[in-house]
Amino acid sequence: MPTFLQGIAKKAQEQPKHRFGSLYELLNETFLKECWRDIRKDAAYGVDRVSAQEYERNLEGNIHNLVERLKRKQYRAKLVRRQYIPKGDGKLRPLGIPAVEDKLLQLAVTRILQAIYEQDFLRCSYGYRPNVGALNAVDWLTIKLQFGRYNFVVEADIKGFFDNINHEWMIRMMEERIEDGAFLRLICKWLKAGVLDTDGQVLHPATGTPQGGIVSPILANVYLHYVLDLWFHRVVKPRCRGEACLIRYADDYVCAFQYQADAERFYQELGQRLGKFGLELSAEKTRVISFSPHQALGRTSFDFLGFEFRWGKDRAGKPHLKRRTSRKKLRNSLKQFTEWCKVECRYRHRDLFRELNAKLRGYYNYYGVHGNYASLNQFYNSAMRILFKWLNRRSQRRSYNWTGFRELLQYFQVEQPRIVGRPKTRMAVSRA
Repeated sequence: MPTFLQGIAKKAQEQPKHRFGSLYELLNETFLKECWRDIRKDAAYGVDRVSAQEYERNLEGNIHNLVERLKRKQYRAKLVRRQYIPKGDGKLRPLGIPAVEDKLLQLAVTRILQAIYEQDFLRCSYGYRPNVGALNAVDWLTIKLQFGRYNFVVEADIKGFFDNINHEWMIRMMEERIEDGAFLRLICKWLKAGVLDTDGQVLHPATGTPQGGIVSPILANVYLHYVLDLWFHRVVKPRCRGEACLIRYADDYVCAFQYQADAERFYQELGQRLGKFGLELSAEKTRVISFSPHQALGRTSFDFLGFEFRWGKDRAGKPHLKRRTSRKKLRNSLKQFTEWCKVECRYRHRDLFRELNAKLRGYYNYYGVHGNYASLNQFYNSAMRILFKWLNRRSQRRSYNWTGFRELLQYFQVEQPRIVGRPKTRMAVSRA
C-alpha cells in the first residue's frame, strides 16, 4: 500500500467520524501507473475495443492525457459493454465490461475507498475484501453454529441487488466519510454510465451498478454495511433475548438466532428495512428454519456459498455440523464440465489433461473442506464418466474401453479428490 493510503487508513481507524477531503487530487500519474500493474492484461475490452495491450503501448501518454482531463473536469465515463453469462439455473447474469481507461481509474478509486472503509467494515462482512473470502465465511459460520447456542436460521436473498442499488442513498452513505465533491461526482459518472446491450441498444439505468466493474464490489459493500450490517449489530442484536449472529458475503448472508421469537421478528422487519433503501427480498428464497442440533438432525438444511449445512452425528454419536457441496452447485458444475468436454475433447491429450488438472485443482481447493470427501468423489466419478463419453466421440470408432481409459488417467496423473487443509480456518477464528 502506498504511503499516502497508509496514512488515510490510519486516520480512518483513529477517527471514525472524520470526513476525508482532497481525495480527487490523489488520482495523479504516479498512482495510476502503480495501479496499472494490477490491471488484468487479458481481460475483455470495452465499447472502444481498445485492449490492455494496445493501451500499454503508449501508457505514459495515455495516463498523462487521462490525468489532464481529470484536472480540467473533462473526463467522461464511456458506455459499459454488457455481456450475459449463464447462472446455472437457466437464467442469465448480466455483466458490465468497462473500457480499459475506466477500469484503471476505477481501480485507483477502489484502493482509496478500501483504505477508508476497511477500517469501518464489520467482521461479519467477508465479500470482496483483502485477505478474506468465501471460504472464510463458510468456516466462521461453521464455528458459530457448531459451538454457539443457535437454534434458528434466517436464510435470505436480495432480489437483483446490484441492479437496484439506489444512487441517491449510495452517495448519502459515502458522504458520511467523504466530503470531496469532485471525488463523489466521479463515482456518480460510473453509476449513471450508459450500458450498451448485446442488441445494440443503449440503456440508461436509474439504479444499480454494473456487475463486472472494478469499483462495483466496494460500492456494494459500503451500501450493505449501512443497510444491513450496522442495523443488525446496533438495532437487531441488542433487542434479542438470546444470541444472534450475521455472516455476509457480498449480498449473500445468513443470520442465526438462539430463540424463535427473535428470528421471526427479524424476518418480519427485514423486508421493511431493505425496502427503505430500494431493495426487495426474494420471497421464494427467504425463510426461517429450525436448525437446532438436537431437533434438526438430518431433517433441515440450508445452502450458503455453494455448501449445504446440515446437522449429523460424529463418531461418538454427538451432534456435529456437516458440510457438503450443495446439490444445485454440484449439478451446475457437472453441466459446465460437460460443455467444456464438448469443446476441449477434440484437442491434443497433452493440452486437454493439463487444463483438466487445473480445473480439478480449482474445484478441490474450494470444495475440499473437511467432511466433504463424498461429494468430491461424486463429482470426480461423474466428471470422468462424462470425459469417457466425449473422448469416445472424437471419431466414429470407439477410442477407449474402461481399462484403457483408467490407464490414460494414470498416465496423465489426473488429480484425485482430496481434502485441502487450509490455514484460512485459523484466520477465521482469529477474526473473532
